[in-house]
Amino acid sequence: MSRPAPAPAVIRLRDATIGYGDVPIVRGADLTVGPGEAVAVLGSNGSGKTTLARGLLGLATVLGGDVELLGAPVGRLSERGRVGYVPQRHSVTGAVPATVREVVGVGRLARLGLFRRLGAADRAAVTDAVAAVGLADRLDDPVAALSGGQQRRVLVARALAAEPELLIMDEPTAGVDAASQEALAGVLARISALGTTLVVVTHETAPLAGVLTRAVVVDHGRISYDGPLLPGQDEPDPHHHPAPRGTRRGYRMDQPTVTPRRGGSAEQGR
Repeated sequence: MSRPAPAPAVIRLRDATIGYGDVPIVRGADLTVGPGEAVAVLGSNGSGKTTLARGLLGLATVLGGDVELLGAPVGRLSERGRVGYVPQRHSVTGAVPATVREVVGVGRLARLGLFRRLGAADRAAVTDAVAAVGLADRLDDPVAALSGGQQRRVLVARALAAEPELLIMDEPTAGVDAASQEALAGVLARISALGTTLVVVTHETAPLAGVLTRAVVVDHGRISYDGPLLPGQDEPDPHHHPAPRGTRRGYRMDQPTVTPRRGGSAEQGR
């Protein structure tokens, strides 16, 4: 009896160089992310982690190698709504007043195109996305009336309204209060359980400890580590895999090092 074919990769980089203009920032990157994975992209300021994410979105230039999303070269995916993006900013207020419903409805246009009106199914998707981030009671409130953390959740709902297969987020927990971080973690846990692939660029993994399971560490433009993301020494293992310290190798949440195998030497993850 033949085995079923493995699911195609959601993200695949082969010897990829990514930058701006003709200036490379990320070099020689090899990375494969499968369906349903929850990946933290880590690194210090200027390491190239945000450029790596922007390269996946077509917002930075692929200068060499191959970058594919959902089986298509970056920038050539026919259905833009299959990829959701939450940018690194803390608010969605602007010169024109808008309600939560209106802002989140913009995210649905990625599935429809700019010149089609929202139908009943689209309006339901918007309502569901707002409910998913815990703001169902604020659906018709002006976004400007929300706290910074709530506005961040509106950005997440806007991305979710398109029902993406891949969700890329840039520093989603930065600058928001603990309650909003906890609410966001709950949202991401639910959509991850439904099979959405998550890629989260972040400085802080602890708020999403129950969601993210893999770390990709970018250091001076190169991927220096790609493997398990483990709880810190004093944190419970959210995946209920108890093991004595030092027996599991992986990137520790509470320190920028790779935990060695028993009897091995530590490897710097940076």
